Amino acid sequence: MPRSRRPRHHHYVYVVELDDRVWNVARFRRANPDYRLGMPFVYVGMTGLDPDLRFDKHKAGIQANSFVRDHGLRLLPALYSMYNPMPYESAREMEVELGIALRAAGYGVWQA
Repeated sequence: MPRSRRPRHHHYVYVVELDDRVWNVARFRRANPDYRLGMPFVYVGMTGLDPDLRFDKHKAGIQANSFVRDHGLRLLPALYSMYNPMPYESAREMEVELGIALRAAGYGVWQA
């Protein structure tokens, strides 16, 4: 039996909802001068792993972004699942574009 191959497109963008307390961190506030009161706080990332597994690694402190490790609540697939999976370069570009779009919509956004 042939060995299974990894799908050709296996990179993902993902969005994690962050706890409101992230707004107490000065560098997060400085990165979001146009934040609109009442909008969610999110982390936007890209990965070669399944987004659920990547979120679990953040929460476990493995190659973790401190905002996700300390304030991450849940994935928000409604904001990213329609784009996945994709080639590496597309995921890199989409991570930036998605962050820009969410900021423009008033979200508080962090990207590594």
